Amino acid sequence: MQRQTDFDINNLFIERWSPRSFDSNHKMEKKDLETLLEAARWSPSCFNEQPWRFYYTLNGSDNFDKHLDWLVDANSAWAKRASALLFIVAKKTFSKNSKPNKHSWFDSGAAWMAFTMQARMMGLYTHGMAGIETDKINEGLGLDDDHEVICAVAVGKKADPSQLNSDQKEDEKPNSRKSLEDISFSLD
Repeated sequence: MQRQTDFDINNLFIERWSPRSFDSNHKMEKKDLETLLEAARWSPSCFNEQPWRFYYTLNGSDNFDKHLDWLVDANSAWAKRASALLFIVAKKTFSKNSKPNKHSWFDSGAAWMAFTMQARMMGLYTHGMAGIETDKINEGLGLDDDHEVICAVAVGKKADPSQLNSDQKEDEKPNSRKSLEDISFSLD
């Protein structure tokens, strides 16, 4: 399917999608992952709190397989071929006064978008996952009540979908979007 926009936007947005077929032969250099994290670091946030925390592991490291266990089985089955695996965590209170930061997830989402768009500019793909083992992650990262895991992210080079099971192969393509009329409403 060819994605079609109603207005002229940069192709980077159209080409962003979340594959499950990753090239297991692609080894990510730590400096490349740090470039992605640097893009996320410059995201906007409420009161400049920067509540996002990115915990990562590179495929081939001693701990990669252990962290795959923090994903539900359906996700770990394909994410094992990704070049890196991340867990995005939000700090739920403001550092300056310990009051609740009800925007921590929103701001962490902005950082995630910056991360994923930088990945596309580098020829990489990302796939965010809500199918995670929250209790295992909380324990494994030693998270306190002030931190909440949001999602996991697989990142790497896209590969041929033949390595996926039949259900995953069927979904392995960019999808469409709701119309602007469905998501935007003029107040004028």
